[in-house]
Amino acid sequence: QVQLVESGGASVQAGGSLRLSCAASGRTFRGSDMGWFRQAPGKERECVAAMKWSGGTTYFADSVKGRFTISRDNAKNTVYLQMSSLKPEDTAVYYCAVSVSGNPFRILLNFRDYDYWGRGTQVTVSS
Repeated sequence: QVQLVESGGASVQAGGSLRLSCAASGRTFRGSDMGWFRQAPGKERECVAAMKWSGGTTYFADSVKGRFTISRDNAKNTVYLQMSSLKPEDTAVYYCAVSVSGNPFRILLNFRDYDYWGRGTQVTVSS
């Protein structure tokens, strides 16, 4: 059974940094797409970063380009979201998700394409 456990959420001042972690277990993820999504109150869940577990291709939402990076540690089966220069508009619950089969031609960006989700971790950025 696939399990995703996020950690690292916190309350920070604008301009600060956080690193979110997502520990994945239950199967191998070769060929999978891994995504970080966020959802603010009253807003739809959006993909902020995604990558192929196999490496190489990554995606970042325009709103976070240049500020967020996504990476993974194969040995730990963990995906990270490094966030810097945080803004109040980054405030949201952040979720890690996996699409087990992925897509061989593109990174999946729609939350409906993802099979498994973590419970989320709150990030609050104050001005």
